[in-house]
Amino acid sequence: MSDFARHLAGLIRADGPLRLDRFMGLANAHYYATRDPLGAAGDFTTAPEVSQLFGEMIGLALVDHWERSGAPSRIRLVELGPGRGTLMADLLRAARVRPAFGAAAHVTLVETSPALRARQAAALAGTERLDWAEAFETVAADAPLYLVANEFFDALPIRQFVRSHGRWHERFVGIGADGAFGFTLSPALGPAEGAGGDGIVEVNEPARAVAAAIGAWLNRTGGLALAIDYGHARSAPGDTLQAVRAHRFADPLAEPGEADLTAHVDFEALARAAGATAHGPVAQGDWLCALGIEARATALARARPDRAETLASGLARLTDPAEMGTLFKAMALTGPGGPLPAGFGS
Repeated sequence: MSDFARHLAGLIRADGPLRLDRFMGLANAHYYATRDPLGAAGDFTTAPEVSQLFGEMIGLALVDHWERSGAPSRIRLVELGPGRGTLMADLLRAARVRPAFGAAAHVTLVETSPALRARQAAALAGTERLDWAEAFETVAADAPLYLVANEFFDALPIRQFVRSHGRWHERFVGIGADGAFGFTLSPALGPAEGAGGDGIVEVNEPARAVAAAIGAWLNRTGGLALAIDYGHARSAPGDTLQAVRAHRFADPLAEPGEADLTAHVDFEALARAAGATAHGPVAQGDWLCALGIEARATALARARPDRAETLASGLARLTDPAEMGTLFKAMALTGPGGPLPAGFGS
C-alpha cells in the first residue's frame, strides 16, 4: 500500500467510510499533482496527443464562430484541463489564419497540477497574454468567452446512489476485513418511488457547477464553449466509474492515487445545468468530419508525404466508430442569439 493509500485508510479508520466523490476527488488530486499521466510512458492518451488535426479543427471552429459573432477585439480563450498544452498550441497555430483572433485572445489555462503546468509553459512559450487559474470560477469574466474542455468533465468526482429493494442508498468507500478498500452503502436515504428495478444513478455535482458558471458567462457576454468527452447524450442509470493505468482498465479502488479515475459524462445534465443554448452532443467523428478534418489531413499529407501514414492513422483513431469516433462526443454552448457553431448542423 502506498503512502497516499495509507493516508486514505487512516481517514476511513478515524472518521468512517468516505463518500465516493470525496474518495475520487482526493485520489485524482494526488494522481494529477504527482505525475504527467499522458503518452506511451503514462497511463492514457488524449485526442490532442493522437494528432495535431484535433486541435487545429477546434482552433478553426473557434475562429469561425468569433468572426461570425462580429470579431470582438478582446476575448477570453480558456481551456479546462489542458494536459501538456498540446491542444492549445495546435489551436493557436491554426488560428493564425486570422491574426486578429490571436491578437484579441487572453489565454487562461485552468490547471492545478504543477507537473502539467510546467509542460504547458514549455509548449506555449512565447504566447502573449497567457496565465493560469486554479479553478474556472476564478477567471475574470470580463470579455466574450471562448472555452475548450477536452476530457475534463469525466475526471470530476461523482456521487453514486444505489437503488436496492425499493430504497435508495449512497455509495461510500470503506475498508474490508482483509484491509482492502471496498464499497459500502449508507443507511437508506428514503423510498425509491415508482417502477423500476435495482440499479445505480450517478450525479456529478462539480461538473454541474462548472457548467452553470460557463453558461452564466456565455449568457452575459456571448462566445462559445466546446466540451468533448466520452459519455452519453441522455441521462441514464448505470455504473460508469472506471480506472485506467498503463493504458489498461484497472480496479478503481485497488491503488488510489496511482490510476486515473473517471466516469462517463452526462451531457444532458451538463446542458441543463448550463442554462445556455446547447448544440448537440454529436459523435466526435461526425463533428470532426463536418469541420473538414479529412480535407485538412489530405492537404497536410500532400505537403508532407513523409507524415502521410501518421496523419492517416491519427485521422482514423479520432473519427472511426470503432476507435474514438462514437464513444466520444462534442457539445457546444452559446449565449442567446449567438451564431450556430460549425459542425452542429445547418
